[in-house]
Amino acid sequence: MDPPRASHLSPRKKRPRQTGALMASSPQDIKFQDLVVFILEKKMGTTRRAFLMELARRKGFRVENELSDSVTHIVAENNSGSDVLEWLQVQKIQVSSQPELLDVSWLIECIGAGKPVEMTGKHQLVVRRDYSDSTNPGLPKTPPTAIQKISQYACQRRTTLNNCNQIFTDAFDILAENCEFRENEDSCVTFMRAASVLKSLPFTIISMKDTEGIPCLGSKVKCIIEEIIEDGESSEVKAVLNDERYQSFKLFTSVFGVGLKTSEKWFRMGFRTLSKVRSDESLKFTRMQRAGFLYYEDLVSCVTRAEAEAVSALVKEAVWAFLPDAFVTMTGGFRRGKKMGHDVDFLITSPGSTEDEEQQLLQKVMNLWEKKGLLLYYDLVESTFEKLRLPSRKVDALDHFQKCFLIFKLPLQRVDSDQSSWQGGKTWKAIRVDLVMCPYERRAFALLGWTGSRQFERDLRRYATHERKMILDNHALYDKTKRIFLKAESEEEIFAHLGLDYIEPWERNA
Repeated sequence: MDPPRASHLSPRKKRPRQTGALMASSPQDIKFQDLVVFILEKKMGTTRRAFLMELARRKGFRVENELSDSVTHIVAENNSGSDVLEWLQVQKIQVSSQPELLDVSWLIECIGAGKPVEMTGKHQLVVRRDYSDSTNPGLPKTPPTAIQKISQYACQRRTTLNNCNQIFTDAFDILAENCEFRENEDSCVTFMRAASVLKSLPFTIISMKDTEGIPCLGSKVKCIIEEIIEDGESSEVKAVLNDERYQSFKLFTSVFGVGLKTSEKWFRMGFRTLSKVRSDESLKFTRMQRAGFLYYEDLVSCVTRAEAEAVSALVKEAVWAFLPDAFVTMTGGFRRGKKMGHDVDFLITSPGSTEDEEQQLLQKVMNLWEKKGLLLYYDLVESTFEKLRLPSRKVDALDHFQKCFLIFKLPLQRVDSDQSSWQGGKTWKAIRVDLVMCPYERRAFALLGWTGSRQFERDLRRYATHERKMILDNHALYDKTKRIFLKAESEEEIFAHLGLDYIEPWERNA
C-alpha cells in the first residue's frame, strides 16, 4: 500500500516565502515539465537549500522558490512525512491534492542521473500519525496511520527485501557479526533483533521520534541510530571495520570449512592474509578446507538466480533418475525471493520411497555426478533422526536429517550459451550446494526450517516456546500442555497450530 502523502495547495491561502532571492527556473531551461519540485528549508538550512535548488535547475528540473499549486514533489531533509504535514499545518496552508513527500536523497539521485529516477520506499516520507484537525478544515483528514503495535517476534512481522533502513541495518549486521566472531552471544542477539525489526518497517527512520514504540531497540541500539542520523555513520561500526581481528576473522571464515575456532587459531599464530596461511607448511587442512582454498575465487563470488536455477535443473534430473516421484524444492534465500546468494539449498522428499531408498539416494546422486565430472567435493552426513525424539529447545539447533554438503561443478553453458560472457575462457563455475533428505511426513517442518531467514526461524521457535508452550524445530512441533506431537502437511498448518497468520516465504527476510 502506498504511504499517505501530503496534498496540493489551495490558492485561497497565502503561501510562506522561504527564500525570495532565488530565481525560478526559466521555461527554456526546464527539461521535465511534468515535475515541479519544492525544497523545504526546515532542518536543511538556507545555504544548502539554495545550493540544491541551483544544482537541480542546472540539470533541467523545475524548482519553485515558494510553495505553489503546481508543486508535484515536496523534498525534505531529516524530516518525516509527519513533520512535513505538521509544517503545513503550522503555516495554515490549505491542501486539496496530493504531491509526493520525498527525502532529499531522491533529488540528489535525480541530480546525479540528470533525470528523474524511480521513487522507491526508501525515498518516500511516510505519514504515520493522524494529523486530522477539526479546527483547521483546510487540512485534509489523513487516514489514521499510527504504527500498529509491532511485535518483538519476526514471525509476526512481514519482512520483504524492500529495506527502507539499510544504513541502520547494515550497521547492526556488522556489529552482530563482530559479536559472533568474539562469541558474545547476548550482544550478537541484541544487534540481530534490532536489524531484523528495522528491516520490517515500511518507513525510513528520519529522527529519533520515529523509533518510539518500536521493540528491540534498547538504549545502546538507539545511541547508534541517533549517531547515524546526526553524522551519517556510526563510530563504533567504523572502529569494527578497521579492527584487525574483525578483518582477519571475516577473511578466514570466507573459506569453505573454516569456522571460529580455526580463525582464532590462525589469528593467534599471527596470520593476517590467506596467502600466508596457504603457504605455511606447518598447518594441516581438512578435506573441506583444501577444497575451500582450491575453489576460493568461485565460492566467494555470489551465486546468481540463473545459476541457482541451472543447478536446480541438474539436481532434479539426478534425483528423478532414482526416485521419479520425489519432490525437490529450492530453499534458503532463493525461496525467499533473493536474486543472489552464496550457496544453493535443496530439500528432497519422496512420498513413495522406502526408508532404504531414502538413505541410499544422496550417495547414488554423488556417484552419478562423479561419473559425469560434476562433483568437486562432497561430505555426506548420515541421518540421526529419531521419530519419537522431542524437538530441540535450542533456537539454533541443527536438524538430524541426512544431508550432503558439496561443491558442484556447474557447466556455464547450462546458464548462458554465449561463450563471450565466460570469464577467462573458463567453461564451469564451482557452486556450494547443500542437499537435505527428509522423511515425507516431516517435509513441512523441514521446509519451514530450511527456508529461513535465520532470525525468522529463531523467533518462530522462541514464539512457540514462550507464547504457545510448544517446541518447534525442523523435525516436529510438540505441544507441552497436551503432550502430543502436532501433525502438519504444509507450512500453513504449522502457522495455524501456533495461532499465527501465515507469512509467505518472500515475507520472511528478517
